[in-house]
Amino acid sequence: MSKVVIIGGSGHVGTYLVPRLVEAGNEVVNVSRGRRTAYSSNAAWNQVRSIALDREAEEQAGTFGRTIRDLKPDIVIDMICFKLDSAKHLAEALKGQVSHFLHCGTIWVHGPSVAVPTTETTPRNPFGEYGIQKAAIEAYLLDSARRDGFPATVVHPGHIVGPGWNPLNPAGHFNPQIFTVIARGAELVLPNFGLETVHHVHADDVAQVFVKAIGRWSTSVGEAFNAVSPAAVTLRGYAEAMYAWFGTKPRLRFLSWPEWKAAQASGEDATATLEHIARSPCHSIAKSERLLGYAPRYTSFEAVCEAVTWLIGEGIVEPK
Repeated sequence: MSKVVIIGGSGHVGTYLVPRLVEAGNEVVNVSRGRRTAYSSNAAWNQVRSIALDREAEEQAGTFGRTIRDLKPDIVIDMICFKLDSAKHLAEALKGQVSHFLHCGTIWVHGPSVAVPTTETTPRNPFGEYGIQKAAIEAYLLDSARRDGFPATVVHPGHIVGPGWNPLNPAGHFNPQIFTVIARGAELVLPNFGLETVHHVHADDVAQVFVKAIGRWSTSVGEAFNAVSPAAVTLRGYAEAMYAWFGTKPRLRFLSWPEWKAAQASGEDATATLEHIARSPCHSIAKSERLLGYAPRYTSFEAVCEAVTWLIGEGIVEPK
């Protein structure tokens, strides 16, 4: 049995990762800011020790890393680190103290896709604070693994989906009303020709990568792994698949980006779409399959449909 401390374990991936860790026979401690429950219930959570901790306040006081170290973990999984200084603070406190440290990164470390599918070793050009910071964190952790023997592994999820929250939709943002438009057979307007790509992944498949990385320590330490579905989808193909799923005929219209942006009622939606189509991610899972034995259960479409089924049940998406 290993003692696993997971920071931010009540979130999307943690909902599935924590039960997987418990079922594998680990002692699990979940550190989170509040007492929020997981997105889906599982009896395994009854065996989890939960600790409420304000990471930002603890980091400002210079005590967060020591607090995590004093829990005496064998393994630490950091799901919610977004700044290089935060990563350094925690890693420095844990050096020589843990057998494995896993960091949740993002496919946005790559920036725009160039040659696809993008592999973990493709040259990077991240943009935006989130992508730039995550790339810097990964570079620091993997350099620490090579230079100091710090046992770090980085996992890169795509657009995480699952029951309990809004999936990235065929318009490239998170407004669930897009699915209502499609369900009712109404017209959906997409930017450009709808050929930009998005790359989803079910939260449980991301959890699978973390668990397999722990189980294959010797091949995962010092490495980064993509955690996405087997294939990315174009906005157009995604929309057409959703129309078919609802049993309605596709009604798509296309506008140039300036026209499409001007036609949006919500500036927030337009900003989110630009963030996604400017990158148009399409990533390879070959390394995760080869070194970890990763076998995703869900295609992008299957993962989204499970999430949309939940949205329908909650009355958020209204087919009729």
